[in-house]
Amino acid sequence: MATAAFNIVRLDPGCFFKDANITKPKIWWGRKLYTKAMVASSPRTLQASNDKAHEDVRVAVLGASGYTGSEIIRLLANHPHFRITVMTADRKAGQSIGSVFPHLITQDLPDMVAIKDANFGDVDAVFCCLPHGTTQDIIKSLPKNLRVVDLSADFRLQDILEYEEWYGQPHRAPDLQKEAVYGLTEIWREEIRNAGLVANPGCYPTSIQLPLIPLIKANLIKCSHIIIDSKSGVSGAGRSPKEANLFTEVSEGIHAYGITKHRHVPEIEQGLSDVAHSKVTVSFTPHLMPMSRGMLSTIYVEMAPGVRIEDLHDQLKAYYENEEFVCMLKKGDTPHTRFVRGSNYCHVNVFPDRNPGKAIIISVIDNLVKGASGQALQNLNLMMGYPETTGLLSQPLFP
Repeated sequence: MATAAFNIVRLDPGCFFKDANITKPKIWWGRKLYTKAMVASSPRTLQASNDKAHEDVRVAVLGASGYTGSEIIRLLANHPHFRITVMTADRKAGQSIGSVFPHLITQDLPDMVAIKDANFGDVDAVFCCLPHGTTQDIIKSLPKNLRVVDLSADFRLQDILEYEEWYGQPHRAPDLQKEAVYGLTEIWREEIRNAGLVANPGCYPTSIQLPLIPLIKANLIKCSHIIIDSKSGVSGAGRSPKEANLFTEVSEGIHAYGITKHRHVPEIEQGLSDVAHSKVTVSFTPHLMPMSRGMLSTIYVEMAPGVRIEDLHDQLKAYYENEEFVCMLKKGDTPHTRFVRGSNYCHVNVFPDRNPGKAIIISVIDNLVKGASGQALQNLNLMMGYPETTGLLSQPLFP
């Protein structure tokens, strides 16, 4: 394959981007924004914007007192272009973020307010970190010029009847649902780039779809009999107090939950069916682990006739070769959650099953970062014309 020639453009200190063809200007909030074509936003191939390189994007974080909201705030502390102007938390209205999350006490941010009191006239983009079922009405009421990344499940399912079946209530913004783009960044990058509303994927679906979609696209595995065993840290259940999440309930043990009825099942099957162009069903069982954050998915698949385990490894390595955040490990290396903790990285590897013709795929992410807030920031970077990696290149925390 011929190698494209790029010019290096310096936009600000310490930040280099590869210059590609400039596309037509887009009009956002009455200002022109020139975006540049790209394949994958990473230190190897980065998207750059022209006019907005030195402008702040004013950001609102709705639901700032939850885990995903606080993680967004932590990540934005390292973002050179996004500035938080509004934070909401109805039960914590009037309080500072440092009083709710002492690890953020050094951040100079506005006090949190109730959503009804938020001034969206001082906002360009929104991270919506509210509980499932509450987001539809709120996003529907926002000014139409705002670009929104929703971290709830309210806009992930394309079929509103399927949403009602799994979430127990009718969808209250069906017209808005039609506009939503599913935000698995590495897979749907071009659709996300021009979206006004992005439905950020769930944590389990992210860890599962990233390794499976390239293999399904290449017809290397059978779409039947896919078995998924996933394990998550307790932060995936949110910050609201629940008896089942008390220390004494989760420590020194592990248990399965949501057996056959976890709400991420239709999201996983929707994503796999879209790329397979046929209905895909999976067997999925999640487990709760006695750790605060982290997620590991072990996926059992049957290879297509004539396919070898090396073919799966080579396909995933080639597919993600130019991606910053998806890392295919060396053959034989086992992904560990401890090696992605606090980061936006996903580590993947493939192993031969002892049963001929079958393979085992292991994928790990931090459920609060790549599984939620980090991927949300990656998506908003893309939507606003900045390199996807901006504010996200902090390396994993270890030990």
